[in-house]
Amino acid sequence: MKTLTVTEVARNFSSVLDGVEREQEEVVLVRNHRQIARLVPEPPARNALEVLGDLYRTLDDATASALAEAMGAARKSKRGTLGELRNPWDS
Repeated sequence: MKTLTVTEVARNFSSVLDGVEREQEEVVLVRNHRQIARLVPEPPARNALEVLGDLYRTLDDATASALAEAMGAARKSKRGTLGELRNPWDS
């Protein structure tokens, strides 16, 4: 974690943001010897499959089996496919 004054951040804003983004560096902003803010890197993006995988690992066996069965049935079903979607702005 790096501590910088607001003036230092203002003068080097682009390089400070580069450090936050590329090096996953947290920066504490100080004004008048008080911490007033933090620049914190965004957590890495995750796709829906990764999130669902994490959820699946928390389920008990019976619930996991029921979910897998329901997902299999949904894949075979014609409902919820892209062909079924309509443009909400069409009259």
